[in-house]
This record gives sequence, structure tokens and C-alpha cells, in this order.
Amino acid sequence: MRVVEVTAYGGPEVLRMARRPEPEAGDVPGRVRVRLKAAGVNQADLRIRAGVYADEVGDLKPPFVLGTDFAGKLLDPVPGMAAGTRVAGFVPWWEELTGEGTYAEVVRVAPEWVAPIPDDVDYTVAASIPLASATAQQSLDRLGLAAGSTLVVTGASGVVGRLALQYAAAAGLRVVAVAHEGDEHELKVLGAEHSVTRGTPEDVVRKVLDFIPEGVDAVFDGALHAAPVLPVVKDGGAFVALAANRTPAPERNIRVETVRGKPDAARLKETLEKVAAREVITRVADVMPLEEVAEAHRRAEAGHRPGRMILMI
Repeated sequence: MRVVEVTAYGGPEVLRMARRPEPEAGDVPGRVRVRLKAAGVNQADLRIRAGVYADEVGDLKPPFVLGTDFAGKLLDPVPGMAAGTRVAGFVPWWEELTGEGTYAEVVRVAPEWVAPIPDDVDYTVAASIPLASATAQQSLDRLGLAAGSTLVVTGASGVVGRLALQYAAAAGLRVVAVAHEGDEHELKVLGAEHSVTRGTPEDVVRKVLDFIPEGVDAVFDGALHAAPVLPVVKDGGAFVALAANRTPAPERNIRVETVRGKPDAARLKETLEKVAAREVITRVADVMPLEEVAEAHRRAEAGHRPGRMILMI
């Protein structure tokens, strides 16, 4: 089967098409196969490829295959889903550390990682959801904010931030979105009480405090600003970081959490159903063939446009 391998740490040019044996039914106990139609390109993929996390992946060395989010068809049945069912999910790449990611034609997955895709949701949209949705929902769980609390969502134009905004608004939180210029109206429709345009962290802090001078109860740091945006949080508030190396040191009794999403098939099923009903809105930036993965990484790194880059397989 075709895969994309990281041949060495470096820029997008280190990504190469390669051939590996296709997994066979039952070759790994407890795992089933999915033939992929689409895979998401996440920001963590870019950092892993660049070697930013080389010390965190233990003994895993190139060549390996990147990728977490996927959408495709089951090749093997699982309880409640027959072979041929359209499914989406994500591989917990960091926990597995096998180097078997979703930039591939076939992947092995645990049944508890996957959820059925509703008929009205296409593969590219479904592949943008799993990890982002889990990260957003589990971050809000960890924050544990009461209705009426104030929350800043940085990176609200991207998929993770956009989902966090929607879940937070649905929970009754007052959301200040930090987003691309031009997205303000759409984000208001999705639940933001107020939006500020992205800029330097210092600009973001100033704009947020202009709107809420006393500071906010918490920050969901989808843009990975880290410590420079802590000043928007009031004493005793909370801050969620999405990467260990972008986690600020606690200060002023601010509770700092680092969240890495974990698969939750039941919640993913519910989210995909809400996507089908247009109750939850995601964003796909570009759709490109697997063979153009290096260009997909270049566009993602350049901030080509907000949203998830999707590889068609």
C-alpha cells in the first residue's frame, strides 16, 4: 500500500511516498482495518516532522508515518458496525508511538476509536473533526467553568478553536474569540460574544482587556501563544495549553492544564451527527491528494488559510 514516510527530521521535503505491506485481517489482536478516503494534517504533524518533539517520541526514529485523523470504510466488522461502514476517528499517535499514522491507504485501529459517519457528511469534512473535537471537549471538561464564565479562545478561526468556541457557547460561557480578520460575523453566529483580530500576543492581551478590563476566567489557547497571553486571565483563573512545550508556568494562582485529546467514540458519534444537522460547523482549508503532502505541509505552516488541510487517499 502507499504511505507517506518522514525520512528524516526537517522541512516538508523530507516527506516521501513509499510502499509498505498492507495490514491483514487479525494480524494485530484487538485491531481492525480501515481503508482510508481522507486524512487530516494537524499542527502536531508539522512539529513532529520538523523534529520539535524528537526528544518526546522515545526510541521512534525516521522513517515513520505521520497522521492522526482519518475517515474511510471499515474492512473488518466491529460490534454494531459491519464491514463497509463509513467511519471516522483518530489514532492516538503519541500514546501508540508505533510510527503507523494515517498518511496511508489502510490503518489498524481499535474499535473504540471509531464512530460511524452520517450519510450527509462527506469524508473530507469527517476527517477534520475527530482529534479537534476531542481536544476541545476534553479541554472544556478540565476547565470546569460555570455558565456565565468568561473564556478567551485563541485560534478561533482554526478547527480546534472553532469547535471549542461552539461547545463553550452551548455550555453558556461568554466567549471572546481571537481570530482572523473577516471572521468576526461568522464567529458571532457560532456563539462568540465578542471577537478580536489576531496579532502579537501583546496586541491580543490589550484588545481583550479593552473589552473585559477585569480579565477573563480562562483561556483556551488554540493558537499556542502560551505565557504571553496569561495577563488576560484574572487571578485564580485557568489556562488550557494544547502542547507541552507551549504550556506556561503557573502564576497568580492560575491553574494551568495541558490537554492532549483522547479517543471517545461515543462523543465523536454525537459530534458527527451534529455536523450532519448543521448544529456544529467545522472548517476545511484545502483538499489535496496524498502525493502532494509536502505542499499540504507548506501551506499549513504558512497559514495558507484557516482550517484543516485534508489529504485525499
